[in-house]
Amino acid sequence: MAKSPNILLILADDHGYGDISAHDGPSIQTPNIDRIAAEGTRLTQFYANSSVCSPSRASLMTGRYPDRVGVPGVIRTHAQNNWGYFQQDAITLPSMLKQKDYRTALIGKWHLGLEDENHPCKRGFDHFHGFLGDMMDDYYTHLRHGNNYMRRGFETIDPRGHATDLFSDWSVDFIRTHAHTSHPFFLYLAYNAPHTPIQPPDDWIERVRKREPEISDQRAKYVALVEHMDAGIGRVLDSLEETGQLSNTLVIYTSDNGGAMQVGANNGPLRGQKGQMYEGGIRVPTCAMWKDHIPEGHVTDQVAMLMDLLPTVCEVADIPVKHEIEGRSIWQTLQGEKQDFSDRLLYWIRREGGNRFHAQCQHAIRQGDIKLLHNSPFEPLELYDLSSDSMEANDTSRTNNKLYREMGRLFQEEKQKAGSVPWQKS
Repeated sequence: MAKSPNILLILADDHGYGDISAHDGPSIQTPNIDRIAAEGTRLTQFYANSSVCSPSRASLMTGRYPDRVGVPGVIRTHAQNNWGYFQQDAITLPSMLKQKDYRTALIGKWHLGLEDENHPCKRGFDHFHGFLGDMMDDYYTHLRHGNNYMRRGFETIDPRGHATDLFSDWSVDFIRTHAHTSHPFFLYLAYNAPHTPIQPPDDWIERVRKREPEISDQRAKYVALVEHMDAGIGRVLDSLEETGQLSNTLVIYTSDNGGAMQVGANNGPLRGQKGQMYEGGIRVPTCAMWKDHIPEGHVTDQVAMLMDLLPTVCEVADIPVKHEIEGRSIWQTLQGEKQDFSDRLLYWIRREGGNRFHAQCQHAIRQGDIKLLHNSPFEPLELYDLSSDSMEANDTSRTNNKLYREMGRLFQEEKQKAGSVPWQKS
């Protein structure tokens, strides 16, 4: 019996849609992410499930909308600014892969709970080597609010080095360790780059400045942080190739939300940025490769979301999904085939505190090319036709009353479905 394929799922943190060279990103070179795109399928309309971290990660892990599993907002250290609790009955992708005897590992950022019951090794991962929390206040000390959230399994560790290098090194070690086992592996490599602080190694900044003498200091640092991560991805891909595993590994690259433009990110031709429901906040660079299974150089405008990766991976691994999820497999799309999702309703949410939100939510829904968004709970809803207005410049909410009412009805129905799911620990 043939060994099931390995799965390498790489998730960046705040990587802007325009910040890969395959998308003609300014001043940026990402040859290893580009390699995944060139040797596989690149998706030009792939979305995160939220405009911020935790909700998108909850969807990635469960195949569900984030508020259906208790994570409508960002999970944080302090209770007064915490907006989610990962439900204990939520079924995760690594736990499902156990049905086919996968060895499951998370290396990098978790951000789905600091509680013992929500430790990655309690949510389906055999191996965890990374960071439990939200963001690092320093890429070298790895601390957050003075807390050390770095773990190997359940053990607190204090490694030395830049977080991006550590996560890349640990992934290479994992891949080499599993090179000659009879079990397939699922490696979820979750970088915290290029999230703030924008803190690449100095030599990477100098490389960018030497190559791009006219670049601003802010942009140089952001580009360097992305390119440093891309180099780490290259080492991980090389380790798969050197150990003879690349041909039997499905590799997926994506991000948890759009880039933060105020720190140097570029979201290409899209309006908005991280934390917003415009396209620049939720559409993310995404590509996948698997030799002899995904055609090389294929580009698709099929609309899909992070939550679709769970059923996709399960289909590849021949694991039936028997419980309720909102995600749909896009395996046919990755193989270059057409899938008709024209009637599909997509939904985004973010709950947040502070003066801008006061614990309220921002939302968006999309059906076909029509998108209704609520970028702030204290501003009107906006309606766009993305087929003719990809920049979301022409709000038709006041001129197309019939469509506005219909999309508003669908919007309310989606909100109602999450009403029974608590998002604070009882």
